[in-house]
Amino acid sequence: MSHTTTQERAAGAIMGAFIGDALALGPHWYYDLAELRRDYGEWITTYTDPKPGRYHSGRKAGQLSQSGIVLTHMLRSLVENGRYDEADFCRRLDEQLFPLLDGTPMAGPGGYTCQSIRHAWRCRVEQKLPWGKTGGHADTTEAIERTLALAVRYAFQPAELAATVANNTHLTQIDDTVISMTVAYAAVLSMLVQGHALDAALSGKLMQLVKTGKLPFHAVTLGDLQPPRPGDPDPPRAGRFASPDALLTPSYMAQAAVDEDIRIEPAWKVSIVYGMPCAIYHQLPAVYYLAARFRDDFESAVLHAVNGGGQNQARASLTGALVGAQVGLAGIPQHFLDGLEDSELLINLAKSLAAQTDSAMTRN
Repeated sequence: MSHTTTQERAAGAIMGAFIGDALALGPHWYYDLAELRRDYGEWITTYTDPKPGRYHSGRKAGQLSQSGIVLTHMLRSLVENGRYDEADFCRRLDEQLFPLLDGTPMAGPGGYTCQSIRHAWRCRVEQKLPWGKTGGHADTTEAIERTLALAVRYAFQPAELAATVANNTHLTQIDDTVISMTVAYAAVLSMLVQGHALDAALSGKLMQLVKTGKLPFHAVTLGDLQPPRPGDPDPPRAGRFASPDALLTPSYMAQAAVDEDIRIEPAWKVSIVYGMPCAIYHQLPAVYYLAARFRDDFESAVLHAVNGGGQNQARASLTGALVGAQVGLAGIPQHFLDGLEDSELLINLAKSLAAQTDSAMTRN
């Protein structure tokens, strides 16, 4: 277990996500790595301006993308309500985000609006549909990028975590596999906020939560993934997700990160090994690998995530949250905090949420 405090880990997770998001603002979505190096040099080390005509054009170094802005809305809602209030969160999107969108990608706060948010905007603004009828089929990490705050808030309440993350994800994404992988990431982050290590044993701990019905995944195997014995009844279904395999990925990646016979060098090439695109099944293996390999080195983790190109913004934000939870807020280099726009405001929000997490731990 980590020697940092719960509040340090919780605040570190939130600030790690914001920092990762802002670090990739400039070099976001370069699939041609030679072009990325021409525009930003051999190694990106800090916040940068987006180039004219590219994604987020007009934003400045240290600012957040729209994903970071939506995460801020989620944080404010949690802090002001003391819990997840879906109606309040949806109201914030209706009143503070959607009026600034026009349904096109290269518009809106942050300089780019992702597929799932565009779909929700069309459902709400053009079609006048109620929330709950707004989800689409984007197979991306966009929901994780905001629900990671729910993972922090409900880190010691796995059933509430799974329910709130699944419900919030469903507002914009309705594919069950995407929802299950989103819930799985949240469960991993919650374990790190509790102080557990991202290692070969973590998935076993998560599977125990499945066995006791605290995480809503269906499992028929016994310990160590052994098959059921002849005559064993099919266990009662614990929840909506058909398979718990998304909970097994992090420990496999953690094992790969320390196996001397498996080397990804330099580590940024994890984006090539698992894929540069946006889809959740490309992103999460790379995120887990980097977060396990650099569990004590926040700077290396997020910079390798950014310098890998492609959808490096999600990769860096989700890696930043996992490593931020492992090193705590004090383990994040000060220059990343100093260079982040509205850093003091964001830190205060992160600390307020962390206090809620700590209070929930005490009650449980």
